[in-house]
Amino acid sequence: MPVQPRVDLDSLPNYVAGRTVPGAIKLSSNETPNGPLPSVAKAIAEATTNLNRYPDPGITKLAERLAARAGVEFGQIAVGCGSVSLCHQLMHAMCAPGDEVVYAWRSFETYPIASQIALATQVRVPLDATHTHDLDAMADAITPRTRVVIVCNPNNPTGTANRRAELDRFLDRVPSDVLVVLDEAYREFVTDPEVPDGLDYVRTRENVAVLRTFSKAYGLAGLRVGYLAGPEAVAAAVRKVYVPFSVNTLAQIAAMASLDAERELLARCESIVAERDRVRAELIEAGYEVPDTQANFVWLPLGDKALDFAEHTLANKVVVRAFAGDGVRVTVSHHDENDLFLHAARSYRSNS
Repeated sequence: MPVQPRVDLDSLPNYVAGRTVPGAIKLSSNETPNGPLPSVAKAIAEATTNLNRYPDPGITKLAERLAARAGVEFGQIAVGCGSVSLCHQLMHAMCAPGDEVVYAWRSFETYPIASQIALATQVRVPLDATHTHDLDAMADAITPRTRVVIVCNPNNPTGTANRRAELDRFLDRVPSDVLVVLDEAYREFVTDPEVPDGLDYVRTRENVAVLRTFSKAYGLAGLRVGYLAGPEAVAAAVRKVYVPFSVNTLAQIAAMASLDAERELLARCESIVAERDRVRAELIEAGYEVPDTQANFVWLPLGDKALDFAEHTLANKVVVRAFAGDGVRVTVSHHDENDLFLHAARSYRSNS
């Protein structure tokens, strides 16, 4: 008999990245339209002289900076190769075969992949009518076998966010031995003061962890670095299942340089937010349903028309991200690129 991999992997969904099409504008991966900040690019260039040496395996300096910035202890931080990698590490650190992971759907597509690889049982809870996490239903779905509940806030791909009062009520219902993971990859784009900073919960509750990334607002998607802040025992377990040296030297240096340039970064986020609000308003004026978004993208719940819409925008040299049967996610970019997308969206409405 030939060597056989795990049979259950035949049913494992593939992670689908946003398409890149030569000659077309890419609005499919929620990347920032700008590269790293100038001071960050300079730090990266200066670090290339030492690449014959392994990176710091403990990612110590960056973890110290992140702990101080988050107002938590050093032992509460785990740094990983992007928040996607940390999500996988969390599943392996928290779940034994058959343990349950509760998450909303549709949400970030790495959740079903990471939980299945860890042999956890997936419990999917539909979004509510506003395309937002139904936290009451998620609390109802928790059983004695539940180990982790993931709340993507703002949610990918819908951009919707849960507010403080409902999150407080939800967390009060979650048993103390269940870890709630707030995935906040788009936190820097949040403008509604009622959408809480998850780090506040990490500092005040013993069963909450937060995931953050440098891929989005910081413009470091190509370097892969993110971090977890949470209970010390959870962070220690996540570090234990870390692939050694996977956060490379350039990623560590770029992340620290980005923290140094945070004022400039936030100014750049403000321009994206202004464009986000403009794009949403013009789509609504054109007749589309577009949920309130607190991320750097908009969501069009087009259902069965999602793929057709994406093909139409591609014909107009704009690549968006379609989720068959559900909707289309469109990254907010520079003004001119957003206008090209809006033109394609209007022409789709006029032709349909």
